[in-house]
Amino acid sequence: MSTQVKVLSTTGTGEFAETDYTLPELQPDEILVKAIMTGVCRSDIDMMQGTFGPLPLDMQGHEGLGIVAAKGTQVHDVIVGDYVATRGEPAYADFYRSRPREYVWVPEALPKYILEPVACGINVIHQPLREIAERSGPGRRLLLLGSGFLAWVAYHTILLNHLEFDVDVVGSSNCALWQDTLKSYPQDCEYDVVIDLSGRYDVFTGVHNAKESLLVVGVQNTVTTDFGSLLWKACTIMFPSPRTDGFYNAMKSAEFWITNGDIVVDSFWTKGYNRYTEWQQAFRDGVNRPDGYSRGYIYWGNNDN
Repeated sequence: MSTQVKVLSTTGTGEFAETDYTLPELQPDEILVKAIMTGVCRSDIDMMQGTFGPLPLDMQGHEGLGIVAAKGTQVHDVIVGDYVATRGEPAYADFYRSRPREYVWVPEALPKYILEPVACGINVIHQPLREIAERSGPGRRLLLLGSGFLAWVAYHTILLNHLEFDVDVVGSSNCALWQDTLKSYPQDCEYDVVIDLSGRYDVFTGVHNAKESLLVVGVQNTVTTDFGSLLWKACTIMFPSPRTDGFYNAMKSAEFWITNGDIVVDSFWTKGYNRYTEWQQAFRDGVNRPDGYSRGYIYWGNNDN
């Protein structure tokens, strides 16, 4: 039997709106999640502004944290009342279903356990981990382009996996966070691995790739190039994606490292917005990014309306 719930959604016309969502019947291998917090992702803002998507109604909101309200008969890894971080959609709904390997148990309902964006940074390294590890070793060099949230998580994932590289991080944002780690754009180095989280066009033409190097492209716009130099050097290009089945393991790693204090992301979640009284402001701030804003989230507090 289907149920009507409320969901925040956009059609790409510049705003999110509250609308009805028909919650399908819970399947035996699914859980029903009552939303507690949902991160406002940059892709959500792009979708709202019409530069991405828009996605269908049942895919609106993906950085979920909630409580298990019900579970199917085949679910044995969580119980009703457990907290879970989800990558299932629509996490902007008051209630939504989450399928196997799309949720991870977490110990508390705190913003740091909105795991999906952290897992995205981990997955940048974990999806091509075998290929990266094959190129590691004494004297090997890795270039990380970008200094945003994903790059910061990816950098720590490199360290936590004990990958042996001389790492150069190039970027202009979050300088206080990176301190003296950031470097200017390199001119004369050959790199065994290049990870591009900046969307720079010249990643294909301005970086000196070593023979049989690996190029991991996490963010990219339309590119026009003949790829000649990469072909001549037998380089490999990979595109990590949260849609890979292995993303579940990145979610698990995120929970483990955050719980153990290996990755500390508290400072990235700069503001929470009440689902019932402030949710419109969450999306406005996602566009305008006021001073001190890093990442915002919507939380399901008391309905004061």
